[in-house]
Amino acid sequence: MTSDAARPDTIVLVHGFWVTPRSWEHWIARYERAGYHVLAPAYPGFEVEVEALNADTGPIEALTVPAIMEKLESVVGALEEPPILIGHSAGGAFVQMLLDRGFGAAGVAINSAPTEGVPIVPLSQVKAALPVLKNPANRHKAVGFTHEQWYYAFTNTFSEEESQRLYERYAIPASGRIFWGSALANLQPGHQDTWVNYKNDERAPLLFISGSDDHLMPPKIQQSNAKHYKSDTVTEVREFEGPHLLPAIDGWEDVADYALTWAAKHAGS
Repeated sequence: MTSDAARPDTIVLVHGFWVTPRSWEHWIARYERAGYHVLAPAYPGFEVEVEALNADTGPIEALTVPAIMEKLESVVGALEEPPILIGHSAGGAFVQMLLDRGFGAAGVAINSAPTEGVPIVPLSQVKAALPVLKNPANRHKAVGFTHEQWYYAFTNTFSEEESQRLYERYAIPASGRIFWGSALANLQPGHQDTWVNYKNDERAPLLFISGSDDHLMPPKIQQSNAKHYKSDTVTEVREFEGPHLLPAIDGWEDVADYALTWAAKHAGS
């Protein structure tokens, strides 16, 4: 284990699909108050406000996983010391990929999208993803949720009033191209965009956090993803009560504090 003096002083927060770095606004403030330098990089083209992306979805339609990874690697690689990496949803998959590529001192994947080779597809996930996957033409579009769809996929344990507020504050469309590519990854020959080496003994420690009531990325996905790792490196799973938008639940501070405490404890081990 590392000493207090050697623990990372930087945290990099990676957002998922259907939201932007704005979704980390409360976590950023909390971690900064704790004395950390906090970065929440946007995907390429997402360096604008939610309202601008809803008005012009061109950057979403142009998005690719390699472009996202290039951006994240440039941010993390420019730091003097390996940071703590925390990702939500698709951001959890990107954190796994960063760790596998040698970045980060420790990683936390919250309600993570699965990396390649995790075949579990619960019925609730099928229903939550249906707005994207029901039409093959969506592979070339930016696909948004109605509030009703957002409520089922992201905020099913919230009041409808709070869900509506969060929808207006955070929600943007997602890349149909990436979502379809992820859905078909296990059916394609060779390694796809979200491949990681599950036997990589050099990977930094990784914690999966799952929301008990998550419809989009249910706990079974986190458990299966974690079990795929066969390396000697620390890989753990912790479940909290809540839906997919776990970073915004009443009591999100407990999730944020647990993620940071675990990552700081295991960083560099």
